Amino acid sequence: MSFETFNLHPSIMAGVRALGYVTPTPIQLKSIPPIMQGRDLIGLAQTGTGKTAAFVLPILQR
Repeated sequence: MSFETFNLHPSIMAGVRALGYVTPTPIQLKSIPPIMQGRDLIGLAQTGTGKTAAFVLPILQR
């Protein structure tokens, strides 16, 4: 699975690619879809697993 699956705006995807992100981490896979649907979410993952991107990308999309 890739970040393309999330159907993010082209300018957001350009930023994702520029940062070198290719494959979402498990926390991103599980959290981005419900956040993009406007649902609340509480997630727990180790430092460095991409929680900030999982939170910010859907906000930028909306």
